[in-house]
Amino acid sequence: MTNSENMKPEKSGLFSVIKYEGNNDTFIWKHPVEDFNYGSQLIVHESQEAVFFKDGQALDTFGPGRHTLETQNLPLIGKAYKLATGSQSPFHAEVYFINKTVQMAIKWGTPDKVRFIDPLTGTPLDLGASGEMNLQVSNSRKLLIQLVGTMKGIAWQDGEGFTKSLQESFRPLISNAVKTNLPTVIKSEAIDILEIDENLGLISDSLKDKILPGFEEYGLTIPQFYVTSIVLPENDPNFKRIRELHTITLQTRIIQAEATVKTAQAQSETQYRTAQEQSKAAIEAAHREAELQRQLTETEVARREAERKVIAAQADAEAQRLAGMTEAEIMRAKGYNQKDVLQAEVQKAYAEGIGNMGPDVSNGGGGSSIVGDMMGLGVGMAAANAIMPQISNMMQGMNTQQQPANTAAPAAPAPAAPAPAAPSADMWDCSCGQKNIIGNFCNNCGSRRPVTVSGDAWDCSCGLKGIVGNFCNNCGKKRGE
Repeated sequence: MTNSENMKPEKSGLFSVIKYEGNNDTFIWKHPVEDFNYGSQLIVHESQEAVFFKDGQALDTFGPGRHTLETQNLPLIGKAYKLATGSQSPFHAEVYFINKTVQMAIKWGTPDKVRFIDPLTGTPLDLGASGEMNLQVSNSRKLLIQLVGTMKGIAWQDGEGFTKSLQESFRPLISNAVKTNLPTVIKSEAIDILEIDENLGLISDSLKDKILPGFEEYGLTIPQFYVTSIVLPENDPNFKRIRELHTITLQTRIIQAEATVKTAQAQSETQYRTAQEQSKAAIEAAHREAELQRQLTETEVARREAERKVIAAQADAEAQRLAGMTEAEIMRAKGYNQKDVLQAEVQKAYAEGIGNMGPDVSNGGGGSSIVGDMMGLGVGMAAANAIMPQISNMMQGMNTQQQPANTAAPAAPAPAAPAPAAPSADMWDCSCGQKNIIGNFCNNCGSRRPVTVSGDAWDCSCGLKGIVGNFCNNCGKKRGE
């Protein structure tokens, strides 16, 4: 089916079917039939709008759908013809179909070059610009009244049966807007002429804002506007000089950037070395501080160890003092004291010394004065050895009571051991290691000679066993208590 066949009305019985199914390149198409009967069917597609005209006035408008032409839905035509409601009389009118789809990729371009003065060098250059845009009808009535008039239709380019081309109508508007605003946009946005391609989006938006108001006056809108190419004067000597200057400027910037990088590297290296030296100094200071703390710690430990030893010595002295006082209290409770014990030990030692010298010495017969002196010396030595431990303990107790609590009295030096007597059958060995002891007490530790346990021996509750006599040698407790 050709385009002219699409423009013809279809007949369905007595009523006409008014429609248009042409291509999308047409913005406005006028139906060839101008006389209609009421009851005719008007078909308007989704992307279209139909407007009835009479005497140059836009009357009733119909949107997408199937419409039956009646006086009820043609109020303006009915008023113009003064038709009664329900009338079936024919009427004369013009029907225009408006295509409201977006017309894509409509090309535009400047017929002449655009003069541009480079702001850096003051050099004049001639530029060319071209691109594409999308166009759409925004106000059908305004477009019909402003552009169509009595024409058969309107399209972007010249077409069969059309007398109006939008391209021809709007070419001066686009050319004038581009020539006026393209240099201004480049200068105001400080766009380098050699880097203009990467700024085409910015240039497109700026030019669209300048061109759109001119189209809106005629009921059209521009959804998108693109500048796809800026033609540079490659053969122009002035442009070649600008390119050379740009190259020199770029090289200068590179050299400056390299110098800046080297300076930054040198500064960074200096800062690194300074930081490294500061770190070493901080580490050494930390080591010195740690060593000082270690020495202080060792000094503190030694001081506390000395204090601990002093406290321990004081505690030992206090314990000995308390032990001596306790022993004295026990003796006092039993009715005797340390003096009585010493006298008893002396008497025992004396008696044992006499016994060890033999019967002749004890009776004084057959001996000279030298023998008597030696006998007395032996008895004295035996008695001294026997009572030495008791004397030492008594002196320690007395010194502990007299001296302050924080001072420990030094122990009295032990007397020199006498020369060992000649071995005899009555000698015995002490548990402390002393051997060949003569007498009933050890010359080294003062321990009593072990007594053979007899049938009359008894055990004390304090733990001492094999006691001979009526009193405990350890605690002084009486036998049987």
